[in-house]
Amino acid sequence: MKLQYCVNRTGAVPPEKLALTGLEVQKAARAFHSTIPGYEPTPLTALDHLARRLGVSQVLVKDESKRFGLNAFKALGGSYAMARYLGEQLGLGRDQLTFEALGTPEAREKLGERTFVTATDGNHGRGVAWAARQLGHRAVVYMPKGSARERLENIRAQGAQAEITGLNYDDAVRLADRMGREHGWTLIQDTAWPGYEDIPAWIIQGYTTIAQEIADQLEERGWEKPTHLFLQAGVGSFAGAMLGSFAARWGRDCPVACIVEPDRADCLYRSARAGTITPVTGDLDSMMAGLCCGEPCTVSWPILQRGAAAFVSCGDEYAARGMRLLGRPEPGDPAIISGESGAVGVGVLAAILCEEGLEDLRWTLGLNEHSRVLCISTEGDTDRENYRRVLDGARF
Repeated sequence: MKLQYCVNRTGAVPPEKLALTGLEVQKAARAFHSTIPGYEPTPLTALDHLARRLGVSQVLVKDESKRFGLNAFKALGGSYAMARYLGEQLGLGRDQLTFEALGTPEAREKLGERTFVTATDGNHGRGVAWAARQLGHRAVVYMPKGSARERLENIRAQGAQAEITGLNYDDAVRLADRMGREHGWTLIQDTAWPGYEDIPAWIIQGYTTIAQEIADQLEERGWEKPTHLFLQAGVGSFAGAMLGSFAARWGRDCPVACIVEPDRADCLYRSARAGTITPVTGDLDSMMAGLCCGEPCTVSWPILQRGAAAFVSCGDEYAARGMRLLGRPEPGDPAIISGESGAVGVGVLAAILCEEGLEDLRWTLGLNEHSRVLCISTEGDTDRENYRRVLDGARF
């Protein structure tokens, strides 16, 4: 099946929508993350030979499999939201937050042992469980049906109570919310709805550390800023964080953004076509488990609705294509281990540049031999069995 796309005729984030991801916000989030033991920027890699094959000037990939030893980026959001919540309980301002301040004997005595609850397909729950453990608290994690056993065990390895439910992702979120209210637990969820927006906003702000690292790495290496961004999306929190961060930093020179989703859970694509938030229901059974979300995040949607140039809905074969392009690279390029949700941006980029029938989208996005494209690999091989099957050609 060919990918489907919707072109957005606005393509610019209004300045009033950027308070969420402004430069001061980015600095505060990274300042906190830098106090966590083991923090270091993840690699930004130029795939020059892939760029030459695809006919563009540059392909850059940010490799989030190196984040805190967790094989994915999600701990940035969960840890920052948890820190902001605990900081409020301690009377600490945003600029006073450090890992050490939250773990002092005085802080622990005042806070006691808190329990944080969340729903996840794997990466977000692992990040929340890790952050809770690092800060001396508990985590309870609910996973949707079909979740990989390896991802469940990775969460349990962080000391969390975790289980795979018989629900889809969005219903698992509702379960986590209900259990939190019944037991007095704090919900740390990376999607939002009316009445639950502060913590999702903090999670989005936590993700902006990635964008600040990229900006610094570009400057350090003397590379020009990218002309294009390919951003994968589930509820849209990560994509909104990246697009909002770069729009806050570069204004009208913000790169052209293409949002990519699995066709079984393409709530942002459908929302863009409808002009209003449009959920997707059902099993949401894509291989791209980290993107299988049916309801857009109300906090990040205004950024994506106004700022993205295009929304793409695609099948699992595009994720597999990206996994193989990165995992079995062109001679001379380094290999990047990128999982199903991490690699789909590269797969869609290759399709737009190379497949017949997509010339209009290529022209609309302005992709050509002068383009410098940034993709962010948000996870490594978090389901190693499936990763091996895809790279060996046993799937797709």
